Amino acid sequence: MIAYCGMNCTKCECYQATKENDHALRAKVAEKWSKNYHSEIKSAQINCTGCKAEGAKFYFTEVCPLRKCNIEKNTPHCAGCSQYRCETLNEFIAKAPAVGKALEKLR
Repeated sequence: MIAYCGMNCTKCECYQATKENDHALRAKVAEKWSKNYHSEIKSAQINCTGCKAEGAKFYFTEVCPLRKCNIEKNTPHCAGCSQYRCETLNEFIAKAPAVGKALEKLR
């Protein structure tokens, strides 16, 4: 399952913690992501079935600019967009370089 940002949801720690209902993994991911993304992320926020799937969403998913844009443009992910590497995407990649790598593989 490829997310709008190009990441494989099934390999995401948040997705895995949700699927396994693993509270210890949620706490570990919250701590790791808080450090990596300079945010305060609580273990209760580590709950997601994927940004394209029905069900639980990571708290950021509802405001994710990449998700919103792809839904509006009806594109499967940013790599499929005619405006690939727009300013919004470049700003996102600056904070999450793994997204850029994932999207390049999809190009």
